[in-house]
Amino acid sequence: MQNTTAKKSFLKLKLFCESQDFKGWDPYDGLNSKLFNKTPFLKKSRFARLAWIQLFKRLPVNLRPITGVDKTHNPKGLGLFLIGYCNLYKTEKKEAHLIQINNLINLLLEKQAKGYSGACWGYNFDWQARAFFQPKNTPTVVATSFITEALIEAYHITKRKDILETLKSVGLFITKDLNKTFDDKNNFTLSYSPLDHTQVFNAGLLGVKTLCLLYPIFKEEEYLAFSKKIVQYVVDKQQETGAWAYSNLPYHQWIDSFHTGYNLECLHTYQHISGDTSYQNEIDLGFDYYINNFFTTDGKSKYYNNKTYPIDIHAPAQFIVTLYKLGKLQEYSNEVNQVLTWTITNMQDKKGYFYYQKRKFLSSKIPYMRWAQAWMFYAFSYYIKSNS
Repeated sequence: MQNTTAKKSFLKLKLFCESQDFKGWDPYDGLNSKLFNKTPFLKKSRFARLAWIQLFKRLPVNLRPITGVDKTHNPKGLGLFLIGYCNLYKTEKKEAHLIQINNLINLLLEKQAKGYSGACWGYNFDWQARAFFQPKNTPTVVATSFITEALIEAYHITKRKDILETLKSVGLFITKDLNKTFDDKNNFTLSYSPLDHTQVFNAGLLGVKTLCLLYPIFKEEEYLAFSKKIVQYVVDKQQETGAWAYSNLPYHQWIDSFHTGYNLECLHTYQHISGDTSYQNEIDLGFDYYINNFFTTDGKSKYYNNKTYPIDIHAPAQFIVTLYKLGKLQEYSNEVNQVLTWTITNMQDKKGYFYYQKRKFLSSKIPYMRWAQAWMFYAFSYYIKSNS
């Protein structure tokens, strides 16, 4: 692919996102429906909440406009946009990028969750999963991880003291507020939020990445010792093939591309910052599985290891990020260009936004802001940075 093709695609996406002020819908925001919330019986039912979310997520038809789901800011999405603009500013040093950086910083500082040990962020909707229910704005390790990385990148550019003051306490949320699940070696992983006790492997590792990114700024030795326990827990769960299931739970045994990418990125970050290289073999084994099982020769990015469809926009986006973070983007430039070419050709609308999922027979073309647009913006920014 020519760099000009990618840049044209990115510019169309950028113009769309800016025209929306970074507000939009989300695959999981069905419970923001005014219609649903006017029906107490449904609102109080776990089954109804789960079914309503899945209906909105799976239907290719967008029910949100007719059921009263407004377009809003998603904090994690804002974090991804902020990292993207930081990458663009490092590449081009444009005043317009700096203006967006400060705008996004202000929004994120306003949207912190309240009442926890440290700074943290959640999602802008109630969320019913199979394992637990999370009210709107409940902080998660995933949202907090991406937003912390974004604020660190923004701090290096702006030197804003309010960012530094916020970052000082993030580690307390990770180490104090999230629940721990221990193995028989006294290693552990972290829950997704303070309200659950799940053992999602990428959630624990995103906590590791957060603490490791904070370490060079604050030099808290506890962060590295804490991280080592989580890394060992997750590495012990790696399969002989190099793959990881999503979690320990029996209904979480699927293997997917972008969570595998998270795991590799986080392990690499831990190794790079801590200097502990004892997990290189596991990283290599995991990367071999990743690169050989989630992509087709014509550039499709597979969601799951064992089937081609659905093709979820998260997968090609995280592919670019994983390769960049592991220092492999140039080595696998042919594969990256194939993936980007296919994704732009098949999943970008003429209005600039990217579709959520391409399925074998019926695709979902709803322009989700966090899940699709923010992720592709984030990925493109690394691609452009690498090729500038």
